Amino acid sequence: MSPARQPNDSPGGRKIARQPTIGPTLQTQRYAMGPRAGAKKARDFDPHAFLATIGEGRKSVPFQRKQGIFAQGDAADAVFYIQTGKVKLTVVSQAGKEATIGILGDGDFFGEGSLAGQAIRMDSATAMTDCSVLRIDKKAMMEALHREHEFSDLFVAYLLARNIRYEEDLVDQLFNSSEKRLARILLLLAHFGKEGKPEPVVPKISQEMLAEMIGTTRSRVSFFMNRFRELGFIDYDAASGMQVHSSLLNVVLHD
Repeated sequence: MSPARQPNDSPGGRKIARQPTIGPTLQTQRYAMGPRAGAKKARDFDPHAFLATIGEGRKSVPFQRKQGIFAQGDAADAVFYIQTGKVKLTVVSQAGKEATIGILGDGDFFGEGSLAGQAIRMDSATAMTDCSVLRIDKKAMMEALHREHEFSDLFVAYLLARNIRYEEDLVDQLFNSSEKRLARILLLLAHFGKEGKPEPVVPKISQEMLAEMIGTTRSRVSFFMNRFRELGFIDYDAASGMQVHSSLLNVVLHD
């Protein structure tokens, strides 16, 4: 009678090495590592921290009041994010006429046309106050948008909100009087929000600039500004600047 075959023996008498087994606990740990690691990576990314700090492809640049950030015709190779301060966007026609197309503040992006294939700047950006601006290289911005969903959601939400604002501006320009347009732009510049609480507008904003923004003459702006002040809708002087009261909303809502 042949001897009993051992469990680890092959038919030819060679021993077969026992394969180590993975217990249920280790298997669970092994398959859980991937999702947990991915979730940790997602939680570690903070889009607001990304925009508040310097790093690869991005740097914080200080600008003094009236200092140019970029000029119309410059190469479009970066996106900018305002950490603190106010920035004015202007465009100049071939005939040399300049128009103010926007005033931006804390938390606003500008120069994002470079992401859509814009090779040169279509407008100029100038600091209206002392500013701290985060400059993000086009490549770094594209990588962050593709890699970090929270950041891309934040950026898309900003673009959608601004697109709505542009549509409202167009409707305002087409259908509202210059008085209503001026009232609306003052409320927007003051970040109108809390009832009855005046908030400062951009310091030393000129009537010429307001006229450019609403598409009228300086004399008309001066006339309406005096009326608003007499009615108590605004207060302004050389020392404290301008304050806009929520009562100015009555001008916008009045038919």
